[in-house]
Amino acid sequence: MSDMSIEEIRAEVEAWLDENWDESLTVGDWWDRLGPSGYAHPMLGTNAYGKGLTQAQAAAVMATMADREVMGPPTGLGRMLAAPTIATHGTQEQIDEFLPPILDGSVGWCQLFSEPGAGSDLAGLTCKAEKDGDEYIITGQKVWTSGGQIADMGMLIARTDPNAPKHKGITYFAIDMHQPGITVRPLVEMTGKALFNEVFIDEARVPAANIIGDLNQGWAVANTTLMFERASLGSAGKSPASAAGSGMRSVRHEPVTKFNKRTSGEGGVPPLGMGLWRYLVDMAEKSGKNTDPVLRQELIKLYSLIEVNRLSIQRAKDPKQRTGAEPNIGKLTMSELFRSFREVGLQVIGADGMLLGESETQTGGAVGEIAMFSPGPSIYGGTDQIQQNIIGERVLGLPREPGPGKDTPFSELPKN
Repeated sequence: MSDMSIEEIRAEVEAWLDENWDESLTVGDWWDRLGPSGYAHPMLGTNAYGKGLTQAQAAAVMATMADREVMGPPTGLGRMLAAPTIATHGTQEQIDEFLPPILDGSVGWCQLFSEPGAGSDLAGLTCKAEKDGDEYIITGQKVWTSGGQIADMGMLIARTDPNAPKHKGITYFAIDMHQPGITVRPLVEMTGKALFNEVFIDEARVPAANIIGDLNQGWAVANTTLMFERASLGSAGKSPASAAGSGMRSVRHEPVTKFNKRTSGEGGVPPLGMGLWRYLVDMAEKSGKNTDPVLRQELIKLYSLIEVNRLSIQRAKDPKQRTGAEPNIGKLTMSELFRSFREVGLQVIGADGMLLGESETQTGGAVGEIAMFSPGPSIYGGTDQIQQNIIGERVLGLPREPGPGKDTPFSELPKN
C-alpha cells in the first residue's frame, strides 16, 4: 500500500469502515475487528499486523477515522513503543505472540527503563538479570514507570554482563508484570494524579525466549524504543478518540459510543494545540485583556510556536528532508509548548490560576491543570538537556562530553 496516494488510502479506509464500523458494538468487539485489519497500527509491516504505510499515509488513516468519529485503536505504551520495537527487533514468533494482544487492547504494557541511580545516564542501570536454566532472575528497581500499576507486560532492560562495557552487557526483555517479586507503587504528582510509578523487582522471572533482539545487545533495542517514544511525544495530528493507558481489558465491555468522540487529553497528559490557543483568546476577550499589548504579543508568539511545530511535523514526513533529529526536536518543542501555554494561560486568567479544581475556578481548570503538569514534559522521555546533547553529538557532530573510555567494563566504572 505504500505506493498508494493519500486519497486512495482514505477511500480504502472509508470502504473498510462502511463494512465494519457499528455503533452497537462493544469496545472489545470493535478492537477485535480493528486489530487484525492492519489499521490499528498501519505503519507496522504486513508481517507485524500492519499495512507498511509511511508516516503521512498512516496519519491519513487516523484522520479518516477521526472525521468519521470512529473510535480509534487502543492507545498506550504497548501500541506506541512495544509493538514497533518488537516488530523491528523481535522474531516472527515473538511478533505473533505479543502484537495481536496489543493491537486488540487485551494486554497493556509499561516501560521499565529508568532507575533511581540511572535516569539521564540510562546505560548506567544496575538492575541485574542472572541466567537460571531457561529463565532469567531479575532483581533491581525501576522508576518513572508510566502506567505500571495497570500494565500486564513490561519492556525491561537489565544488565546481563557486568564485565562488558556500559552500553554492552544490557539485554531487553518482555516481562510479565503479574507475578510474585514485582511490586508497583504509584508516585502521586502535585497534580494529584499518578501518571508514574516506582517498581521493585525481587527475583522475578522472565523466560529466555522473551529476550527481544540479541543477548547483551539490548542497548540498540532500547534506543529503538526511545526513538519511537520521542517521535510520539513530539508529534501532533488529527487522530480518533480512544481509551487511554494500559490495562485495556477494563473498557472492552463498554459501548464504543462512549469513546468515539475526542473530548480531552489521554493518559493523564493535558491536550495542547490550536483549540486551546483559541480558548485562551476567547477568555482574554471576555475579560477585556485582549487589548494588553504584552499579552497580545505573547499570544502571537504561542500561535507561531504551534504553527512551527505543525510545519516541522509535516516536513518530517518527507524522508528527503529528515535530519535524524526530528524525534528530539519534537520532544523539545513539546516541552516549550507546555511552558508557553502555562505562562500565557496564567497571564490570561490571573488569580484564578491559583485554583486547580474545575469546580473551584471560574475558567474551567484547564490552565491550572497545564500549569501544574508543565514541568513534567521537560523531564520524562529524556530530559531537555539529554535531547540537546543527542542533537549536538549525533546530528551536529559536536565533541562528546568527557568521560571514561567506551570499552571500560561497567564493573570498573565509578558509581554515584
